[in-house]
Amino acid sequence: MYSEKVMDHFSNPRNVGEIENADGVGEVGNPTCGDMMNIYIKVEDNILTDVKFKTFGCGAAIATSSMITEMAVGKTLEEALDITRNDVAEELGGLPQVKMHCSNLAADGLRAAIEDYRNKQNIKK
Repeated sequence: MYSEKVMDHFSNPRNVGEIENADGVGEVGNPTCGDMMNIYIKVEDNILTDVKFKTFGCGAAIATSSMITEMAVGKTLEEALDITRNDVAEELGGLPQVKMHCSNLAADGLRAAIEDYRNKQNIKK
């Protein structure tokens, strides 16, 4: 049902935790399935230098949170905003259709963290 990559990111998630004094925090959740995600970012010169997460949810939610942190580090804010839910699922080798909402949450969490950062910095979109 799940790819080896999904199972790896679920069993050995990368970048778990909080960033103290994060530049931006995105909090998203899906009350229907109970998944809750917090994405934390550090930004230097418009580049994401660190991305961490805390997720309460299913294996797919944890795997997508882990994957989005790996995909976003080193990208500009604009490049990170272009990461879609399909990009996350594709990078993980696919997700069952019923779990696609989890990858959507991860992308939404990253966008929310960037939006939080921009609001704190008064940066226009």
